[in-house]
This record gives sequence, C-alpha cells and structure tokens, in this order.
Amino acid sequence: MHARDEAVDQRKWRELTERVQEAGQYTTRAEAERVTRIVLSVLGGHVTGDERVELAQALPEEAARVIASQIPVTRPLTAAEFVDAAAARIDGSTPATARWDVSSVLSVLADLLDEDLLTRILNQLPSGYALLFGRAELTPAR
Repeated sequence: MHARDEAVDQRKWRELTERVQEAGQYTTRAEAERVTRIVLSVLGGHVTGDERVELAQALPEEAARVIASQIPVTRPLTAAEFVDAAAARIDGSTPATARWDVSSVLSVLADLLDEDLLTRILNQLPSGYALLFGRAELTPAR
C-alpha cells in the first residue's frame, strides 16, 4: 500500500471508530476501537460468500482485515449468542453492556453499507440480528 493510500485508510478507520465512539458514547476513541475490533471479529465468521467480500470492500482496510481473518462458523449463532460471544471477549462486560457495544458497532456499519448488501447480510443471519443493526425485524406476512 502506498503512503497516500495508507493515510486515507487510516483516516477512514479513524472516522469509523469515531462514529462508533459517538454512537456508543464511549469516553475514548481507543475504547471504541477495541469494541469495534471485537464485534467485527465475531461478525467476520458469520458473513460468508459474496456478502463477506462486499462487506470487506465497503469497510476501511483495518476493518476488512478483521472481518477477513475470521474462519467461517459452522453454525451461525443466534443474535443472543452473538452478543454473548462478544461479551466473552470484552473485559468487564455484562449482557446489557455487550448488547450496547454490539449495537453501537453494527448500527454504524448498517449506516455505512449499501441497503441491498445489508439486506443480504441480514438474510444470511438467524432472525434477531436486524435489531442489533438498528433495523426493524421484518417477518413475512402469513
């Protein structure tokens, strides 16, 4: 990566983590960055195929590396299990604070992503994830 590209990518990563800091009301950007990395690492194993590639392309290089470095899961976690998995990696986390952390990161991601990509990602995940992304959980009419 050229120095200019690296500087642009670092700026985009900083902007992403600043948005997470604002959404999650974290006192420092370092805290927001730590939570962002953890949530992206848990998410990385759950998004597969073209959606995983497109997600990585839509994010700053630093975030894309976290997503791409994860081994795809064999069984997708429920939304509650996803929050629990994040909580297990966040020091001093409780179920309530972990849900806040996960939603803070995923709602910022949802705002960054193309609506079609977000819909396809949500279609890959078990029901319940839309709320974590700050979206309504839509169910088909019967």
